[in-house]
Amino acid sequence: MASRREIIVEWGKTDVGRAIFFMLLSTLGFTFMNVFVKYLVHFNAYELVFFRSLGSLFFTMGFLWQQRIPILGNQRKLLVLRGLAGVTSMTLFFMSLKYLPVGTSVSIRYIAPIFAALFAVVLLKERIKGWQWIFFLMSFVGVIVLKGFDGQVSFIGLSLAMGAAIASGLVFIIINKIGQGDHPVVVVNYFMLIATLVGGVLAIPYWVTPQGFEWLFLLSLGVFGFFGQLYMTKAFQGAKTNLVAPFKYMEVLFTGVIGFFWFDEIYGLWSLLGIFLIVGGLVLNVWYKSRQEPLAS
Repeated sequence: MASRREIIVEWGKTDVGRAIFFMLLSTLGFTFMNVFVKYLVHFNAYELVFFRSLGSLFFTMGFLWQQRIPILGNQRKLLVLRGLAGVTSMTLFFMSLKYLPVGTSVSIRYIAPIFAALFAVVLLKERIKGWQWIFFLMSFVGVIVLKGFDGQVSFIGLSLAMGAAIASGLVFIIINKIGQGDHPVVVVNYFMLIATLVGGVLAIPYWVTPQGFEWLFLLSLGVFGFFGQLYMTKAFQGAKTNLVAPFKYMEVLFTGVIGFFWFDEIYGLWSLLGIFLIVGGLVLNVWYKSRQEPLAS
């Protein structure tokens, strides 16, 4: 009989195992990016988008040039669409951080896997089973609890974060549709190039020149964002959307803890209950899917 360690190692060799591992690495990268954006929230969201994208663009362009990978890719329409959906989600999320605690904003944004699953039903013809609908409803109830019972949750912030979630759900589907047809860095590079252009142009009327260490913090957004985006792309290219997407919710826990210690953000009982329902619904979905579908080999 195989030992627990042997089972874990063997599972880690599967496509699904690697995809989930990549997603966990992605959540760490995005966690540090989130808290730095919150720290820099006095800058306009468009300027934050510009610096976050410009920093990552340095890595993506350099990698593609070094590896002699064609920058334009193979599925250009899908790549452009992924970039536009991505910059929309990023901008709305950065805007929401002015109105919400960072942990709450991340929690609301990452109901994106639910929207991704709904999009997958329509666009990819994937099936959602009965229990999954219940778990998704549980997560939506968590959002309602956050807004309906926690008076500190701004309606403007909630709307912005929800918009970011919808756009992010579409991103998941587009990446899944791209599949293995393009290199992951090509996919990320399109996103970063489009976001740099859009963010740079829209930031012009609101531009504030960074001072001192602000330059370092702003440029670090691109570093953390690059690795978060790269591993998220690899994760979605390696496994089905419904299985991999919920692991992004670990970012809620990581970001909330840092927000508590760094920004002194206090989460009331209703906020914690709402976040628990959101995360719990997605975790249960992962557990259910793992029992219904054998791991890929």
